[in-house]
Amino acid sequence: MPFSLYRALRAHPAVAACAAVVMLGMPTADSHAALTLSNTRIIHQSDNRSTSVVVRNPSQQTYAVQAWINTEADDNVSVVPLLPAPALFRLEPGNEQLLQINALPNTLAEDRESLFFLNVQEIPQAVPGQGNALNIALRTRLKLFYRPHQLKGTPATEAKNLQFSLRMVAGEAHLRVHNPSPFHITFSQLNLADPQQSARVKNPAMLAPFSGEDYVVKGIQPSSQLQAEFGVINDFGGFTPLLKQPVAATR
Repeated sequence: MPFSLYRALRAHPAVAACAAVVMLGMPTADSHAALTLSNTRIIHQSDNRSTSVVVRNPSQQTYAVQAWINTEADDNVSVVPLLPAPALFRLEPGNEQLLQINALPNTLAEDRESLFFLNVQEIPQAVPGQGNALNIALRTRLKLFYRPHQLKGTPATEAKNLQFSLRMVAGEAHLRVHNPSPFHITFSQLNLADPQQSARVKNPAMLAPFSGEDYVVKGIQPSSQLQAEFGVINDFGGFTPLLKQPVAATR
């Protein structure tokens, strides 16, 4: 059977991306990906020629699948030294496909991780007789960390070194978290508390290597007993046990 929609979206990937975004924003029970991936994040060690992820089709429908890697900017012009193979394939119901991520020669930083994203877009097969039925191409986007092999530790082991401070700006508490490690660190949760007060940081942004982030925390005041209680996501997508660190007060 011809993949008429597949051919159209292959010729116009920007349209495909927009279609996925629009569909994901619609309040419908059908706006979820049919395909599944074996990983929730990918770690590519620099001394490995390739890393793999399995794409599965547990549905009853045949899909064409397009895979590509890009940067956080989510564009198609930034240079990316990683290449998925196969980049285009057909996936029958109940089948799976091994997707390899191959490294190309590069000049990426050797003292820290570099962040990329693996995009896997599912394109449903056009069914004869559907007339003007709308088929939507949905996209799954995974974080892909290129990790120099000489780095010691992992995000989970280095999370204990995060540094926390709190300052008031126009009556609002701003939590500053500094990441002194070469790894990207993603919180599974982040809370502030002392014997008199507590607050939860909602959806804290990921920490890039050797950098910091500021989070607005409502309903909290600086105190000498204030602590951060937090967990992070490990290399396998699991949650680490909660850690505690003191929160310094700054001006």
